[in-house]
Amino acid sequence: MIRIISESFASRSLMLLFSLIIAFHLLVLFQVIPFQMVWGGRLNNVSEMYSFEAVSIALNLLMLAVVSVRSGVMSLGVNPRVIQVLLWAMAAMFILNTVGNLLSINETEKLIFTPITFVLSILCIRLALVTRRK
Repeated sequence: MIRIISESFASRSLMLLFSLIIAFHLLVLFQVIPFQMVWGGRLNNVSEMYSFEAVSIALNLLMLAVVSVRSGVMSLGVNPRVIQVLLWAMAAMFILNTVGNLLSINETEKLIFTPITFVLSILCIRLALVTRRK
């Protein structure tokens, strides 16, 4: 079933979603969006939010780079096997994140971000299934 999704659709969708997620986290970082809406509603103060959001933005930039390299948009000379392993790791992380979102005490996070992280996991799996040779 997962092979129904084309590689190019998966790549473009992931790059778009990661870009939107980075923009979302920047809005949280600049307190346009309340930080209680993220991290399962478990952040206690602004200082914690800055730390968590910085990590989140950095990870999403890294994942955007992985997908960009995989899709050929960016060339860093990274071994394709490394990219494939990173895509599998991303898929696993998004599966775990989906479970975490289901357990969130924030209903908005549960309803909005659970499906998003599930879709991200499926798209990452789709790209990880294709072996590219250097």
